[in-house]
Amino acid sequence: MVLLLPVLMAWSGLAVRVQAATLQAGAARVEITDRTTPVMNDPLYAKALVLKSENTTVVLITLDVVSIGEIGRIGNGFLATVRGELRKELGIAPECVVINTSHCHGIPRPDTAALTVQAVKEAWKKLAPARVATGRGSEQRISENRRIKMKDGSEVDMRRAYPLPRDEDVKAVGPIDPEIGILRVDHADGRPLAVVYNFACHPIMNPPSTGNSADYPGFASKVIEDDLGNGAVALFIQGCGGDINPVGYKGVAYPPQAEPLGTMLGLSVMKSVREMKTNADAALGVTRTTIALPRAADFERRIAANEAEQVKLTKSLRGTNLNFKSFLPLLMQHRLSPEQPAAHAQQYLHQGANGREDYTRLDADNRTSIEAYLYNIEVMEKLTRLNANLSLLKKHQAQTVAAGNTTLDVEMAAVRVGDFRMVTFPGEVTVEVGLNIKKAAPHPHCFVAGYTNGYIYYTPTAAQRGNTGYAQEDCDTLVAPEWQALFEKRALEMLKGL
Repeated sequence: MVLLLPVLMAWSGLAVRVQAATLQAGAARVEITDRTTPVMNDPLYAKALVLKSENTTVVLITLDVVSIGEIGRIGNGFLATVRGELRKELGIAPECVVINTSHCHGIPRPDTAALTVQAVKEAWKKLAPARVATGRGSEQRISENRRIKMKDGSEVDMRRAYPLPRDEDVKAVGPIDPEIGILRVDHADGRPLAVVYNFACHPIMNPPSTGNSADYPGFASKVIEDDLGNGAVALFIQGCGGDINPVGYKGVAYPPQAEPLGTMLGLSVMKSVREMKTNADAALGVTRTTIALPRAADFERRIAANEAEQVKLTKSLRGTNLNFKSFLPLLMQHRLSPEQPAAHAQQYLHQGANGREDYTRLDADNRTSIEAYLYNIEVMEKLTRLNANLSLLKKHQAQTVAAGNTTLDVEMAAVRVGDFRMVTFPGEVTVEVGLNIKKAAPHPHCFVAGYTNGYIYYTPTAAQRGNTGYAQEDCDTLVAPEWQALFEKRALEMLKGL
């Protein structure tokens, strides 16, 4: 018996289709790596999982790219192009197509839209009866919160674009989300077909100098696919990783490598996948809505405050007798022998016996110069962080002025496959937002995906938006603090509607 439950939502005249029937599924992947780039590390893919149950179809697409629109090579028209082609060639409604990007910084081919459509068409051809299971795993070894809470109440973040603050000024760090949301899809005879896994962490452990790479999600998916065999496809869904870095991201004592992190994540996924039991009947549902979020209205004030701080810091720089060439050996001398850095002990004693204090006076002068130079370094590091984030504020102020309105229309989607439920959002959602939604979710297996069906830059918490420091998440953003409550409320409504 087929049970069709159309539910009309209170927003946008939206209809939610949830259907319980025998499920069909097909999965495929197509490489999208731009192999004309000078250096190649590992391949990028467009992957597709098509799920069909009577009149309901859900298409999950994952891309090893930085975003859909705005930044990177994927243009702003990509989503509409892919959806339009799928409607024309396969009759798939646009609201049934959900595209998530891993946010890796690999470079895809210029024809990625056509290759993405190809991946869906190949998955469509493979549609066959399937069984599904939902579960979760955990991996807390590979990620860390990139925001650092300072003793003065401000927060700074970890980026390769600027240095970390002094250790003595650091108070605390923020949370991570170690949960892995997992959907397992098998053929009717038990052979593995696909694994969808949702995890929150920036894929930035392979810097551009190491070559084109899908970063840790690419390696994790390879572990899963190799372990499952049978041509199974692993689809990574990026979660609320806006303020989550790969662990050791700022290390300089060893080469940054994504493969060990991806391997750990892949093995953690497989540990849970092996324990999951599938069944043949699964409710299939998809919904889409548009939410109007308030645009930031405080750019002018924040820019003025940061520019004032910029002037203050610049004026505070101290004069010093040193340059770097003289500073470094002098610092080492004073750290090695704080009491008598300028000469050996007997020379100090000899001068003292003759009523002279030349070395002692020299040490005092050099200490003053060292302190001034160290202070200037600290100011320089603060200015570096400030300048980088000030440019982001100015960029988004210009975008907001050009938009000419006070709200930003954003697409949200929600998908249900059996007990697996996921709500999506196009922003770089910071981790506490995802944790809030999961905690309040109406069902045990509810997950959150950012970087989906578009890109609207960072979406930090209301508290992060009030940061008096300089962090990318609260500067590289288009939304006002009120966005958070609106999104969390709507996300929970959509999950309940499934």
